[in-house]
Amino acid sequence: MHLICILLAWLAAPFWETTAPKDWTDEQIQLLLNDSPWAQAADPKPTVQIYLATATPVREAEAELARRNDKPIGDDYVDFVRDEGSRNVVLAIAYTNWTALEDAGESRRMQDESVMKIGRKKYQITGHFPPTKSDKFLRLVYPRVVTDTDKSIVFELYLPGNGPYHEAEFRVRDMVYKGKLEM
Repeated sequence: MHLICILLAWLAAPFWETTAPKDWTDEQIQLLLNDSPWAQAADPKPTVQIYLATATPVREAEAELARRNDKPIGDDYVDFVRDEGSRNVVLAIAYTNWTALEDAGESRRMQDESVMKIGRKKYQITGHFPPTKSDKFLRLVYPRVVTDTDKSIVFELYLPGNGPYHEAEFRVRDMVYKGKLEM
């Protein structure tokens, strides 16, 4: 009987599939933004929180969090995702050392050395949104070239003032939301 309960719990759909974002608890939102198919801590230590900000469940979590806290995400970024999100993948990175990004050389190095790898191909950043007072995430923009036949996406990141090198891998098959690949 115990084995059946474990199996049923394992087969149960995650909360983001069964519950509307307005009904998510604060803990569920944090789980989605920190430890889900779209979010993780990028190694090595000290790790940094990252997530695929253009994935629908993440966008819904960010919007719900902004509504609850009355802290909207920047208009330029929201407009970009609305207009360009279907052609791009945005990786959000929790960032605390903003002054490191102000150094032009370090910012250029971040743009040159932060890549998205799919198989053997590497893709450079096509743009970024720096952290702001209302949105403490650095958002790196990459072309949306991933397909559901790819195995994984690896981000190799140069983050001035945060390590500086970090890496994270997302398994493509895990990033399905309501039957559709979401990133």
